[in-house]
Amino acid sequence: MFVGECNGKLDSKCRVIFPSQLKRQVPDEEQSAAFVLKRDIYEKCLVLYPMSEWNRQTGMLKKRLNPFNRKHAEFLREFYRGTAEVYLDNNGRLLIPKALLDYIGGEKELVFAGQEGKVEIWDKDAYAKKKMDNDSFAELADDILGGDFMFSED
Repeated sequence: MFVGECNGKLDSKCRVIFPSQLKRQVPDEEQSAAFVLKRDIYEKCLVLYPMSEWNRQTGMLKKRLNPFNRKHAEFLREFYRGTAEVYLDNNGRLLIPKALLDYIGGEKELVFAGQEGKVEIWDKDAYAKKKMDNDSFAELADDILGGDFMFSED
């Protein structure tokens, strides 16, 4: 589970240092392994998954989708479009493919936002624009968590 927001700056080769605050949250055995980077489904941001979480996510998809169903196949094609396997280099940097940076409008400054088993990567200005005011967030929380919502111990 990733917690925290961090800023990062892209260098001229589309590399960014993966924030140490988030890197500490990656199990040691996974820090040298591949990560999966892809476009988010709902927002103009990227999503970075440690391989173990990516495998869990794709396992859920396999249980729900039939690749021989036309709509499911179209969904899978778009879901995997632009997906890249990335690694932290010896200096703790991620090389972000140019096409993915172009998709989010990332030019210089990025925000890494930890969220459950993934890290969202945003253009800094776009991320700032997505911030909700307190009243809107409280209303959303009430819609989602109020009423008959039951917390699970799992």
